[in-house]
Amino acid sequence: MSRLIKIIIPVAILAIGAVSMFTLLGLKEDPPKHTSVIRPKLVGAEVVRLQSLPTEISALGRVTSSQPVELVSEVPGMLKNGDVGFMPGQSFTKGQLLAKIDDRQARLRLNSKKAELLSALALFLPEVKVEFPNEYSVWETYFKNCEFDCSLEILPDAANPKIKLFLSRFNIYQLYFAVLDLEIELEKHFFHAPFDGSIVTAEKREGANVRSGTKIGQIVNLIDLELEVPIAAEDIEWLDFMAPVFLTSTELTGQWTGQIKRVGSAIDIRTQTVPVFVEIDNEHSDEMREGLFLNALISGQIVENAYRVPRRAIYDESTVYLVVNGKLANRHVDIVRRVADDVIVVGGLNNGDTLVIDMMQGVVAGMPAKAILNMEG
Repeated sequence: MSRLIKIIIPVAILAIGAVSMFTLLGLKEDPPKHTSVIRPKLVGAEVVRLQSLPTEISALGRVTSSQPVELVSEVPGMLKNGDVGFMPGQSFTKGQLLAKIDDRQARLRLNSKKAELLSALALFLPEVKVEFPNEYSVWETYFKNCEFDCSLEILPDAANPKIKLFLSRFNIYQLYFAVLDLEIELEKHFFHAPFDGSIVTAEKREGANVRSGTKIGQIVNLIDLELEVPIAAEDIEWLDFMAPVFLTSTELTGQWTGQIKRVGSAIDIRTQTVPVFVEIDNEHSDEMREGLFLNALISGQIVENAYRVPRRAIYDESTVYLVVNGKLANRHVDIVRRVADDVIVVGGLNNGDTLVIDMMQGVVAGMPAKAILNMEG
């Protein structure tokens, strides 16, 4: 009996302890549950104000002469210097003799043919004096004015058919036009400057023998300079041809102006650009050099009821985010032009919209947001 009691008492004590522990645990209150609070995302934004926006096209171009001229000999002979040394970099003024080709033989041929004309006129004059005394003084004066060192004057008009018959019989017409032809040939021996400019290249120097078709050198006009600017084909329609073009250089200080002069008709298949030629104001020509690179800022057309949006705020090519009633909302916009770091939007935005201008990641429409307005926007 005592043995059974010894077993029952410890078991009873353990049972009472377990019941007491569970009872105390049941009396303990559950800790309060914490509810999660979603904080709105802080985003940079600005209030949309639609307006008329001017566009600009910026490109890099090279200064060239609007009148590059290659000097090519049309007659054979020995090359000689003119009024200036025929060498690269030599400047000259309009009308100066740049170079010449030995003209002695050409001048002798001309004078020989002119002597034949004078002989024919000498035979013609007595006939005119007898048959047409009223016309004699005109033809006598023409005969006296025919000099070997002067250009031939225009042949007097022969209104009377009989005088034309005499002129033809004495071969005066044929000799007259032969002299004019030789005078033109003689002029081809001289290279006179057609403008103020500079010699770029001189393939031949004094003493060189040249043939017909030989390139002597190249000259350029330093007064009428232009800038050749490659413009993307898609930008051509935006050009404002009446607005001035502003030019700057990384090599020279200052700013210059120009005007669009003409636009190329062909597209470069490699770059998909069209050459646009800007005439540089003559007052700045002394500061320019052919081959100089200039940055051209060309004014474009004005876009009405538009807004400029940073490119970083554009998603999926044509979507922006707005803050509407404390939440993010996406909206499709119509982009008409991309300029530098911005795009110009003409559809999808309204005055007063709060546009998000920050670059965001991992956001969706409906997410709580708080706009931090950009006072400069």
